[in-house]
Amino acid sequence: MSDGPQPASEPRWFKSSYSGGNATECVEAAFVSSGVLVRDSKNGSGPRVAIPAPAWNAFTWALRRGQLEA
Repeated sequence: MSDGPQPASEPRWFKSSYSGGNATECVEAAFVSSGVLVRDSKNGSGPRVAIPAPAWNAFTWALRRGQLEA
């Protein structure tokens, strides 16, 4: 067992099922231990938005109950 930090594996990204049908409106997400990462699928090495698990859960809870507009 190593005493130092372990390298993090690359997140498993998936394309949002709500992304637009054309190539200009695609987002990808990856579940990580701290929550969810979101990125532009056209720029995989670009910036990522990290969303903490409690915030993601509140967001998806509100979506499922129709409390947010599309």
